[in-house]
Amino acid sequence: MVVLFRGSERLTSKSPVGMFAFIAILFTSGLDVGLVMFPLTEFPIYEAEEAYQFANPLAVAFGFWGFLIWTFYFLTTFYFCAIEPRLKLFEIPIIKFINNVVIIGTCAFTGFLFLSYLPDYIVGITPTVKYCLVATVTLFAVLSSTHVRYVKILSISSTWLFFSLVAFMFFTSGADLNDLTGTVLRISDYFKNLPHFVLPISDYHAFYLFWWFSWSIMIGQFVARFVGDLSVRQLLAALLVFPSIPIALWFSVLYFYHENSVALASYQTASMVTVGIIFVINSLDSLTRLYTDNLNLTVSKLGLGKYIALHWSLIFGLVILYQFTPLKIEWVGLLVIAMYVSVYVLVCRKRKQLSAFG
Repeated sequence: MVVLFRGSERLTSKSPVGMFAFIAILFTSGLDVGLVMFPLTEFPIYEAEEAYQFANPLAVAFGFWGFLIWTFYFLTTFYFCAIEPRLKLFEIPIIKFINNVVIIGTCAFTGFLFLSYLPDYIVGITPTVKYCLVATVTLFAVLSSTHVRYVKILSISSTWLFFSLVAFMFFTSGADLNDLTGTVLRISDYFKNLPHFVLPISDYHAFYLFWWFSWSIMIGQFVARFVGDLSVRQLLAALLVFPSIPIALWFSVLYFYHENSVALASYQTASMVTVGIIFVINSLDSLTRLYTDNLNLTVSKLGLGKYIALHWSLIFGLVILYQFTPLKIEWVGLLVIAMYVSVYVLVCRKRKQLSAFG
């Protein structure tokens, strides 16, 4: 409906960037280490479990990460570009409070996922080294969040690094272009079975949907700051198509490894872990930048030292809280769904006020 009736409307922000920079910020802020590391561990699950037999494992994995789920980001980015500046619903105290709880909770969950899966990425890692590495990554993310310039530089650099990783893993896999093309084409199973991905297929898929709900409300807020004179149709294409292309390529390369039982060499694993760590930093610095601006707990107000100490302690402390309590990302996802419903009701009530802006 948004695209049908407002497709030609131009959107811009206070800090517009070029298209590649915008896609880089979106791609690296909206994804984390799971994109790099999860597929190889998940392909066997999608092969074995009955719930996923309607499509091949590559198409199922892509469905958990690509295309349709990015509509969440489109809707929230559109809202924060076109509607929120006029209605300012996120300035209402209760919505503002819940919004920042969601941002901080999801930020910490990203660090917790990294902590949880480190033993799978780095064989033999000790608990002490594991916690020290997560603490260091969190510290770098807080440092990067001190200025939006660092966020942009890191996003663009890590996007190029990700493409380099895709190329590196492809050329060291033993595959040729025909192999890659044939593998990529298997993703077409996803589009043939698109309705399967709208509602939860399984508990694991439900976890992913809650995860994406949690991310969507804050990624929309963050990337909306960088929209540079795009029509609504162009924004939709930018969010649905452009991020899905590198995801499809990456998953296809990894699926070749899985299907042909190609073992990862230590240098390949190290490359994946390195890029995964950078993606975690990207995600955390974007979310930290967002909630610190929302709460006015910025460097200019606190000073650099207090800023770093406060936000590093908060995020790393919550990572530990996820580790040792029943706290789940599903709870955060339910909060986001409740916020969606509330904002939708308020937008409907303020329709006349919104139309007055043209």
